[in-house]
Amino acid sequence: MVNIGYARVSTLDQDTSLQINALQQFGCEKIYEDKASGAKTDRPELLKAISYLREGDVLVVWKLDRLGRSMKHLIQIINDLEDHKIGFKSLTENIDTTTPGGKLVFHLFGALAQFERDLIKERTNAGLKAARDQGRIGGGPISMTDEKLKKAKEHLKNGLNVREAAARIKVSKTTLYKALNIKKSYE
Repeated sequence: MVNIGYARVSTLDQDTSLQINALQQFGCEKIYEDKASGAKTDRPELLKAISYLREGDVLVVWKLDRLGRSMKHLIQIINDLEDHKIGFKSLTENIDTTTPGGKLVFHLFGALAQFERDLIKERTNAGLKAARDQGRIGGGPISMTDEKLKKAKEHLKNGLNVREAAARIKVSKTTLYKALNIKKSYE
C-alpha cells in the first residue's frame, strides 16, 4: 500500500506548502500538485496521480475541496478509485474509505448530494409546470409574439430558411422552430 498525495490551489499566486507539509507528514511517497481553479476540468497532475495509483494504494488530499469541483464530481472520482480497489483519505475531514466507517461517511455524503440533485430537479419541474399553467413554455420570458410569428411565416414563404427568418425577427432558431411546431398543432 502506497500513499499518493494530491494538492491543489486555485490561483498561481497561492501556495501549496501547507498541503504539501501535511501530506508529507502523513507519509505520502509521491505528491502531485495543480494550480487551477476548482471549477476547471483540466487538472493534468490529478490525472497523473490517478494514473500512477495501483490496487491497494491510497489517494490522499489535505481537504475534500482540493479534489473535486463539486460533490457530484468528488463522488465520481472516489467511486472510480473504489472500482479499482484504490482507497481515499482526506486529512482535514478525517475521511478514510479504506475503513468501513470512512466508507459509510463518504456514502452518506453521496446520498446527500443525490438528495440535493433530486430536490433541484423537483423544484425545476414544479417551476416549469407553474409556467405552463400560466401559458408560458419553458418558464422563461416569451420572446415570440404572434406578430413576430406572422412575419417569420412570411419570410419562410418568400424563400428564407429558418435561421435567416429567425435572425430577421430577432429570435433564436430554436424559438422559431418551437413556435412553428406549437402553432401547427393548433391550426
